[in-house]
Amino acid sequence: MNLQVMKRQAIKILQPITVGGVTFKNSLMLPPLTTGYEAKDGSISSQSLAFYTRLAKGGVGYIVLGDVAPIRSFAPTPKLFDDSQIESFRLLADSVHAYGAKLGVQIFYPEYDVDAINKMFANGEQDQIRTRLHHDMQHFVNEVTEDALMAIIDTMCACAVRAQQAGIDVIQVHGDRLVGVLCSTKMNQRTDKFGGSLENRTRFALMLVQALKTAVPTMIIDYKLSVVTPERGKGGVDEREAPQFAKWLEDAGVDMLHVGQANHTVNLADTIPPMGVQPYCFFADIAGSVKQAVNIPVSTSGRIIDPNMAEDMLQAGKADMIGIGRALLADPDWPNKAASGNTKNIRRCISCNVCVDAIMNRSFVICTVNPENGFEETRVITPAKVKKNIVVIGGGPAGLKAARVAAKKGHSVTLFEKAMHLGGQLNIADVPPRKSELYRAVEDLASAVYSEGVTVRLGEIATSQNVLALKPAAVIVAVGAASFMPPILGIDGSNVCDSWKVLAGEQKVSGRVIIIGGGVVGCETAEYLAELGCEVSIIEMSDKITSAISATILPSMLEVYSKYEVELYTGHKVTSIAIDALNCEDKNGNNMRLPCDYVVIASGARSVIFDTTALIAEGIEVVEVGDCLEVADISYATKTAYDAANAL
Repeated sequence: MNLQVMKRQAIKILQPITVGGVTFKNSLMLPPLTTGYEAKDGSISSQSLAFYTRLAKGGVGYIVLGDVAPIRSFAPTPKLFDDSQIESFRLLADSVHAYGAKLGVQIFYPEYDVDAINKMFANGEQDQIRTRLHHDMQHFVNEVTEDALMAIIDTMCACAVRAQQAGIDVIQVHGDRLVGVLCSTKMNQRTDKFGGSLENRTRFALMLVQALKTAVPTMIIDYKLSVVTPERGKGGVDEREAPQFAKWLEDAGVDMLHVGQANHTVNLADTIPPMGVQPYCFFADIAGSVKQAVNIPVSTSGRIIDPNMAEDMLQAGKADMIGIGRALLADPDWPNKAASGNTKNIRRCISCNVCVDAIMNRSFVICTVNPENGFEETRVITPAKVKKNIVVIGGGPAGLKAARVAAKKGHSVTLFEKAMHLGGQLNIADVPPRKSELYRAVEDLASAVYSEGVTVRLGEIATSQNVLALKPAAVIVAVGAASFMPPILGIDGSNVCDSWKVLAGEQKVSGRVIIIGGGVVGCETAEYLAELGCEVSIIEMSDKITSAISATILPSMLEVYSKYEVELYTGHKVTSIAIDALNCEDKNGNNMRLPCDYVVIASGARSVIFDTTALIAEGIEVVEVGDCLEVADISYATKTAYDAANAL
């Protein structure tokens, strides 16, 4: 459905929807996410308050706080186990209500044997914690007593009562984790009344719902219905069982269902798939089958990027409410832009999963394309007190972000790009398998620059002369980085190529190819060449290939390596390159000769140096951003560029 058709019809995603007798202003929701923004005790911090308030201001109708623990736990999630925490949740509820959004808390029971884990944590017994948590709910679900399960229900209900006192609108039951594992045919091996048949496996979930209806009878009850598909997931009901379970949940008093992919696979790509791993709207059909079985509203999420996708799902009857998690991180104004018909200016998620990686690395959620995400308190574009002429040198992600922010502040901005197209390294980063969606970042960055009135001079190399001719008050240098060619004997041979040029299509290789470097570029180049039919090996000095590849992407990459028999030589040092072979040493100092037709260098990058002497001599403020400041990733490029431009 295109925008013109949407204009002729009432845009369904923007229409009010009634759930449990309560009207939500539209059908767009932030599904439950782990953000890492909360205070140490799990209360709502100022960072968390600013984040959710910003989303409410952007127009989303329903916000769900993910993974709210009803007990004290060391897990980095929100917690509501004590009355002293109620006030922070009340402040959040009041804040999002001010923009017309409804607020839900997703209650879950956290780690396996929490009391024991907390004691280990207090004693600094990290190794024992890792051993215990390695199996997560695998043992707990089969060992926990019936009395303990009843106590857990009481604890969850007490949390719900606190949420009600805080003015929260919705309680969402986390149907993954403990509740979902009890429902699972793959993880629940119990032989009592909570194991075996579907009725028994779902007994705890239904008892919990009924207890919540008694504890907080005026609150809306939402249930995250985690579904195990033939390909993915463990902690939830099987796909064929989902419609029946959904009916039972409706009968038990659930007001809405949030249908999603079950987890507990040790691969977050199952539930939060990066680009290229799952199709857009990948859970729409399963949500649709559940919706047909019940009379209550059904929501779902999963790689829903733009308003057209969301609208098509509602119009097709696949769901009643649409979850747009990562899409809202990329652009919190997504709903308001859709409502105003300004969809072309939505900054679209590229599904790079930097947000997920941040959480897995014990940090907090950030976004590659939106530097303000997670920094809503401090990163706000402020109007310039004095409007100036600003020159930006370089049209990659850093230069484009800097130009857009500077222009948004009110400055007059001119951008130089030596190529005839914008995007910089993104134009080769989107070549490897599953990376094509990076084109959205280039499109959106370029569109934002032109929308803000930036003068773009393509195909023109910036020099001191043509920059000075513009009489700039400040120059932002964003000239990026260049691939690095290490001083290896034989590197000048005709059989040696540059990975960047290979990805750009400027150099061709075939047959047996050895890639020097197991960083991100080397690993992705290996995938690319393997799928083209080359016999590929990677030589890497470290003991393993790069840790910079997302944990949600690595499993898919390794599957490709296995399929095409890509050889990994970690802990090996290249000594020389011959016309028909590569010579190296293993970690024990043993010499090896690996026959090959081509060698591709992927040994990293070095910052490009731009001579700013003449500019500084004229008293012009000069600031470097992105890779020319420090070689890093797209997220670093956009954040350094945003901050530098906003400071002008």
